[in-house]
Amino acid sequence: MSNPKTLRPEGPPDEMERIKENSRYLRGTLVESFQDPISASIPEEDTKLLKFHGSYMQDDRDLRTERKKQKLEAAYQFMVRVRLPGGVATPEQWLTMDSLADAYGNGTIKLTTRQTFQLHGILKWNMKKSIQAMDEALMDSIAACGDVNRNVMSNVNPDQSAIHAEVHDWAKRVSEHLLPKTRAYHEIWLDEEKIVDGKEEEPIYGPHYLPRKFKIGLAVPPSNDVDVFSQDLGFIAIIKGGELLGFNVSIGGGMGMTHGNTNTYPQLGRVIGFCPADRITEVAEKVLTIQRDYGNRSDRKNARFKYTVDRLGPDWILQELNQRLGWSLEEAEPFTFDHNGDHYGWVKGEDGDWHHTLFIQNGRIKDSEDYRLKEGLRKIAEIHEGEFRLTPNQNVIISKVSEKNKADVEAIIEAYGMTDGRHNSALRRNSMACVALPTCGLAMAESERYLPSLIDKIEEILDETGLSEEEIVIRMSGCPNSCSRPALGEIGFIGKAPGKYNMYLGAGFAGDRLNKLYRENIGEEEILQELKPLFLHYAKERETKEKFGDFVIRKGYVKAVESGEGFHS
Repeated sequence: MSNPKTLRPEGPPDEMERIKENSRYLRGTLVESFQDPISASIPEEDTKLLKFHGSYMQDDRDLRTERKKQKLEAAYQFMVRVRLPGGVATPEQWLTMDSLADAYGNGTIKLTTRQTFQLHGILKWNMKKSIQAMDEALMDSIAACGDVNRNVMSNVNPDQSAIHAEVHDWAKRVSEHLLPKTRAYHEIWLDEEKIVDGKEEEPIYGPHYLPRKFKIGLAVPPSNDVDVFSQDLGFIAIIKGGELLGFNVSIGGGMGMTHGNTNTYPQLGRVIGFCPADRITEVAEKVLTIQRDYGNRSDRKNARFKYTVDRLGPDWILQELNQRLGWSLEEAEPFTFDHNGDHYGWVKGEDGDWHHTLFIQNGRIKDSEDYRLKEGLRKIAEIHEGEFRLTPNQNVIISKVSEKNKADVEAIIEAYGMTDGRHNSALRRNSMACVALPTCGLAMAESERYLPSLIDKIEEILDETGLSEEEIVIRMSGCPNSCSRPALGEIGFIGKAPGKYNMYLGAGFAGDRLNKLYRENIGEEEILQELKPLFLHYAKERETKEKFGDFVIRKGYVKAVESGEGFHS
């Protein structure tokens, strides 16, 4: 093996490394900051540590100018993200989130692209009460953000009941195994007795935790709904004869980048081998420790595991992984993905239970005058005896509905006009957007609030060209951090400035190829002008079953991008 010292990027540690080292295992001065009545905000260093507890401090950017004129501080508030492995929640947990959204949040629930709940608009004084209420419902927000392993994703696959249950169980085990061991969260939010200084350690993470966030997803072919190749670490289930043999292991995926910095780019994970199912937590831990030891701690923009893999090479990572394991991964097994979207409406599982997938536009659950979505889902939770499954595409499955309860659930769905999306265009059903403005401090442009109206206009073109029922994946992110995984959209938009986006084309329909920059810094009028001739061309000259992303590559609109290292070339 090479000398480890030569494998780490040179340079002084980033300031965040000092903050973590001095944090007393993620405590900082969070207790004092949240007790301070002077301001609705907390100090900057504590905001960085708060992420490890599953929360971001934000402010309402729509109100910034007016509040500044009035010489008031910004409208500070907090977002809390739940740790919910595989996106499975009980009806009781759903009702807890519904209640908290009204009592302490902004009245809405956000279903995220990592299969969990977010609450927005929580004031500083209500944070502890919110987290304690989650705890009473057996939920927490530990490690939902920060330089640690985040919420572990798992394929929803409602029709393959036994396999889904088994894969989801492994997702939970991986999540629990990789949790930070510090008791800081329990002390600060749940009033647990304090650990005596010097009696605590992090056996997996160490005092500096990871160089950057780390994401894991488990996929069950032929569905790639978790976008497994976008994950730092992906596990692809191998099923033979109806039995789960184990998982192929994929390393080094990730979506984020920085505008203008060609050393940053989205990347696809690469499959390096196969492991038996009962060794998945061991593989996850050892891969994570490789990133802990060799990731870039000098430049956070270049610190994700994908850059470590690209710098050292997948073969080196595999060799190091095998050495740390004390045994070797086997050769990867064959598999095939054919889609990464959701199937809407009712599906009957192998065990006889029913599952109904609802379309939730961009994952926002709220009530309006003409659509009482939040109320309707609350009514279902009050009678439901099964589960709610949050999908990686920001939708929700009313899951494990028994034959005897199906009619009651269906009656509420119909009474509240809750849509399964099938009356929408195929484009809208395959759309996804991040939160962006007004609460995300990183957003450069609108996303969640804007994509629906843009799709309204694109649908007019689709109607003209006869493509309304053609499945096309479209995604939008308000900034290049890319929470909605726009680099895997056959049509992708990444915010560049207010009202301006970079437009990308050509990703694989099954999430197995990145897209490519097609037009830069364009607004709505230019977007529609660009898309109309593309759709006309596609309608006239596509081959049988040819996907839009494949078509634009075959016709030379963009080049195929099989690796992120060619994303900017």
